[in-house]
Amino acid sequence: MKHGEPPSLLYIHSDQHSPFVTGCYGDPLVQTPHLDRLASTGVLFGNAYCTSPICVPSRMSMLTGRHPHENEVWTNQHILDASIPTHAHAMGAAGYRPTLIGRMHALGPDQLHGYAERLVGDHGPNHLGGSAVDRGELSGTAGPDRVSLVKSGAGQSAYQVHDEYVTAAAVDYLDRLGIEKRSGQLRGPFCLTAGFMLPHPPYVARRETYDLYRSQITMPEKPEPLPGELHPHLQWWRQHTGITEVPAEEVLRARAAYWALVTEMDRLIGQILSAVHDNDLADNLLILYTSDHGDMLGEHGLWWKHTFYEESAKVPLILAWPGVIPAGGRCDRIVSALDVTATVLDAVGAPALPNASGQSFLPLISGEDAEWPDRAFSEYCSDEFAPPGGCYQRMIRQGDWKLVYYHGQAPQLYDLSDDPGERRNRASDRECRDVRDELMDLLLDGWDPDEIALKMAAKRADNGALRAWARSTCPPDQFRWPLKPEMNYLDE
Repeated sequence: MKHGEPPSLLYIHSDQHSPFVTGCYGDPLVQTPHLDRLASTGVLFGNAYCTSPICVPSRMSMLTGRHPHENEVWTNQHILDASIPTHAHAMGAAGYRPTLIGRMHALGPDQLHGYAERLVGDHGPNHLGGSAVDRGELSGTAGPDRVSLVKSGAGQSAYQVHDEYVTAAAVDYLDRLGIEKRSGQLRGPFCLTAGFMLPHPPYVARRETYDLYRSQITMPEKPEPLPGELHPHLQWWRQHTGITEVPAEEVLRARAAYWALVTEMDRLIGQILSAVHDNDLADNLLILYTSDHGDMLGEHGLWWKHTFYEESAKVPLILAWPGVIPAGGRCDRIVSALDVTATVLDAVGAPALPNASGQSFLPLISGEDAEWPDRAFSEYCSDEFAPPGGCYQRMIRQGDWKLVYYHGQAPQLYDLSDDPGERRNRASDRECRDVRDELMDLLLDGWDPDEIALKMAAKRADNGALRAWARSTCPPDQFRWPLKPEMNYLDE
C-alpha cells in the first residue's frame, strides 16, 4: 500500500478503554457515535493487544516499539531511558513537527521523548517523589482498590476536566492550522497526538450522562470465576484489592459510570474530528485511535486491568485514511501495539525504529496475501501491586490459543475459538499438551523472569535515591496539568 504524498497524522490515545464498551465493537448500549463513524470510514481491528496491561509500560512500549523487557519499563514507577528513540523521534526525522497534547505518562526529566511541542501535561508529578496528587473526595479511587467501587456513580472526575482541556487545546491547534492553510502559510503535513485520561477510573461521571445508563446497565456476563477456575494469583489479587464480595449496587453503579465516561470521551473525540473537517484538514489524513489497555469491569469477578483476560489485555484499534484504507473494513488478524507503531511509521514514510519488535500491517489492510504471524505478547511484572516477592507474568496469543505464564505457579491456557469467554482453562488437559508446550517455548524465548526480577530489584534501589532527591529538592515540573481536589466530587 503506497500513497503519493506523506499524510498528516492525528493520533488519539485513550486510557483504560475496553473495546467491548464501544458501539462499533458490538456493544448495544453504549453511545459512541464518533468512534463508530470513524470505524465506518476506515478499518477496525478485532484482535489488537497491549504489550502490558498497565499504563506506563504499555505507553512506553508503544512509543519505542519495544517490549517492556526490552525497554526495562515494567511498572508505573519505571523511567524510560531518554536515549531510546521513539515514534516521535522517527516522525521528526521524517520532517514532521510532532506535537503532543495531554497524556503521555512518562516519568523522569525527559517529558518530551521526541515530541517537539507539548501543550497540556499529565496531572501527576514529572519526577518520582514529586508533589502528590490530591483527588479530594475521590482520594484512592484511581487505583486498584475497593474504594473505587464504593465511591462510584454520578459526580465529576478531574480526569474528565483534564480531557476537556486537552480537547480545547487540540481544537485550538487545528484552528490555527486552518488559519495557516487558508492564508497559504501551511507547509507540509502535521503530526498531532491527543492523549486522553478517560475512561480511566474514578468510576464517576457527570449526572446527565450517568443517568443515560444507570437504569439500563447490566451485570457482568461472567460475574464470578467458575468453581475450581480461580487461579491462585487472581485469588490473591481479589483478596488484596477487597473485591471478593462486591454488592450488585456497587457493580451497577461503577459500570454505569464507566459506560458514561466512554460516551463523554467519544463526545470530546467528536469535537476534535469536527475541528479537522471545519478547517479542511481531512484530505490525506491518517487518523488512529487506540488505548493502552482495557478494564475488567467485573468480568471474572475482577476490576481494573493487571490481568490477561480479553477485557484487560485487548485494546480498541481503528485506523482511517480515506482514499487509501478501504472504508468499513474489519481485520481480525492478531496484532500487537508494537505493530501499530511500525505501521504508522511505514504509512508516513518515516524511518523504522532501530531495535523495534513490531512490523507494519499495512499489507493486511490492503488485502495483500501477506504472511503474518498472528501472534502477540503481553507482560506484567510488578513489585507494587503484587504479592510478597513480586509477580512475573507473560501472555502469548497465537492463532486461536492464549497461554498465560505465572512464574512459580500453574499456567492458564484458553482456546478462544471454542471458549471466547475464557471460562475453561485447558492447561492441564492431556490433549492440549503439544500446543501448551509450543506456546510456552515461544513465550520464554528471550524472556527470563529471574533476570527480570534482578533488574527490577536494582531499579527499586535506584528509585529510592531518586525519590529522596525529589522530596528534598522539590524540582519543578516541566509539563504538568494542575489537577485540583475540588474537581473531584460525588453527587450521592
